[in-house]
Amino acid sequence: MTSAAADVLNTARDTLLALEHVAISYGGIRAVKGIDLAVGRGELVCLIGANGAGKTTTLKGICGLLALEQGRVIFDGDDVTGRSAFRLVRQGLAMVPEGRGMFGGLTVDENLSMGAYARKDRDGIRRDVERVYGLFPRLKERRRQTAGTMSGGEQQMLAIARAMMSRPRLLLLDEPSMGLAPLMVQKVFETILAVAQEGVTILLVEQNAKLALDVSDRGYVMESGEVTLAGKAADLLDDPKVRAAYLGEAA
Repeated sequence: MTSAAADVLNTARDTLLALEHVAISYGGIRAVKGIDLAVGRGELVCLIGANGAGKTTTLKGICGLLALEQGRVIFDGDDVTGRSAFRLVRQGLAMVPEGRGMFGGLTVDENLSMGAYARKDRDGIRRDVERVYGLFPRLKERRRQTAGTMSGGEQQMLAIARAMMSRPRLLLLDEPSMGLAPLMVQKVFETILAVAQEGVTILLVEQNAKLALDVSDRGYVMESGEVTLAGKAADLLDDPKVRAAYLGEAA
C-alpha cells in the first residue's frame, strides 16, 4: 500500500481493500486520476463528492466492471486488478449498483436466490434467507411480491439484501439514497448501519455528504477524479471546505 493510503488507515484494525495509484478512463475521459484509497476490515468508509467526480467509476474499477488504466486493486492482500466481477463475488466482494438493478418480474424470494447464484450450500442459503429477513422485516412481509411493484426504498433494501446473500466480506454501495423520499432514505441508512453491525465491511458512495459522514468511520472527498481530502468522518464534517461545498454552509 502507498503511504498516502496508509496515512488514513492509522485507526483501522487491518486493511481489507487498498487502491494504489488507480486511474480509469471512461468514454474517452480520464475519470479517475491516480487515487489512493484504503478500507480497514470492519470499517464503514464513505466516498463523497459531486456528480461526475468519479465515484461510481471508482467502484466499477474495484469490482471488475471497468478496466484500470494504471494502478492496482488489493483485496485482502491479493492483487485482484483485472479480475472478473464473477470471480470477485466468489471472493467476497459484492456491489449494489446505482439504480438497484432489480429483476422486476421476479419475487423478493427469487431475487434473493439470484444473489446466492455462486453458492452451492443449500442449507446455508436457507439460513441466510432467514437472516436477511431478520435484517429486513419489510421484505419478509413482501417475500412473494414481484420486485417491480415495490417502492424505490423497498427495492433498495432488496438490492442490499440480495448482495448479502453472497456472504460478502466487502459491500460496495453506490448512491443508495438516490431518488428516495426522505423517510425512506432514513430507513435505508438504518439498514446500512445494521449491515455494518453484522460485521460486513462497507465502502459507501453517496452524494448526500452529511448522511454518509454521519454513519461512517472515515471518509474520502473526491473532486474531478482526484481524492482531495481524507480522514475521520467526524473531522470531515467539521472541515470548513466540506461544509461549504457539500453541506450548504458558508465557508
